[in-house]
Amino acid sequence: MSKKNWIPVRGAQGDHSRQAHADLPQGAYEREMSKEGFFGPAAFLYHPRPPTGWSKFEGPLRPRAFDLNRLNQPQASPWDAPVVLHNNATELRFWKPEGALTDLARNADGDQLLFIHAGAGDLFCDFGRIGYRAGDYLYLPRGTMWRLAPSETTAVLTIQATNTHYTLPDKGLLGPHAIFDPAMLDTPAMDEAFRDHQAMAGEFPVRIKKRGQVSVATYEYNPLDAVGWHGELSPVRLNVKDIRPVVSHRYHLPPSVHTTFLSDRFVVCTFTPRPFETDPGAIKIPFFHNNDDFDEVLFYHAGDFFSRDHIESGMMTFHPSGFTHGPHPKALKNMLSQPKPATDEYAVMIDTRDPLEVGVGAASVENPAYVDSWKAQG
Repeated sequence: MSKKNWIPVRGAQGDHSRQAHADLPQGAYEREMSKEGFFGPAAFLYHPRPPTGWSKFEGPLRPRAFDLNRLNQPQASPWDAPVVLHNNATELRFWKPEGALTDLARNADGDQLLFIHAGAGDLFCDFGRIGYRAGDYLYLPRGTMWRLAPSETTAVLTIQATNTHYTLPDKGLLGPHAIFDPAMLDTPAMDEAFRDHQAMAGEFPVRIKKRGQVSVATYEYNPLDAVGWHGELSPVRLNVKDIRPVVSHRYHLPPSVHTTFLSDRFVVCTFTPRPFETDPGAIKIPFFHNNDDFDEVLFYHAGDFFSRDHIESGMMTFHPSGFTHGPHPKALKNMLSQPKPATDEYAVMIDTRDPLEVGVGAASVENPAYVDSWKAQG
């Protein structure tokens, strides 16, 4: 959260609401223009037409969408998985492991999040064994040695905190046990399955990634041979169904309230099912906003993505910073009244303070028509 001393403007003109995201002027659409995502000063402007009603959008700022389901080539190593988006602070890949992996991986470039989009199995690492299933976040501290043993076909979104770390957000007035209790963070166990894994014979290559390059250290024994550990650093597991979102029946909360993990130059947020707002004057959809300080990425995991048309599980949208965006026509029709009592969606959002580059993997599965999906608003 920003601590800057902003220029102390307080003003208002014309027809406007006194409360952001509620009690809009009749027939108006609200657009938020803010600093530092949703943490700095903001202005709220009211328009007679949706702010995304462009007839044509050209140039590098165009919103983009990728169908990651089409990246079907299996890879034996996470470092062979196609890069989807990247900058100096993070690297996103979409990985489909090929069976039970024989090689181990170790990321010396930074902390790693594995988001399990599909599948089930076990992760074996220096600290023991931990099972995984769809919807799990697996946090791996920088330097952890690990391998996956899938029992079901697995697909993983990997999110690297390049040359830095992950922390948990400051929950402020909500208290430390809101959203998810830290007791929900499961750690690996040195159980019988782990000891059986340690007894495996053969050659064990460890693929170590540093500065984007891979070195291989090969052992004649299983290097996951620790007999114990203690301390304040360990891989952990958190499932999206363990997250209890902050909600308000009178106010549409900004995406930042759903922050799950923090890094130095980006955040990882999780959207999970929640009740819609019920106050008659409160908007009940994401609000239009200028996206001027952060690139915004959404990976759609499961459910009915109520604010987007023609978006399915396994797809990713990318909104570069610098243009106004907001809900699609499907959602806009329900701005003040929702036909259902609650959302039914799971999605991972990555907001980056620095511009992202599109990797070859994403470019190969892009839907070029996505930029036109707002046109029907008229």
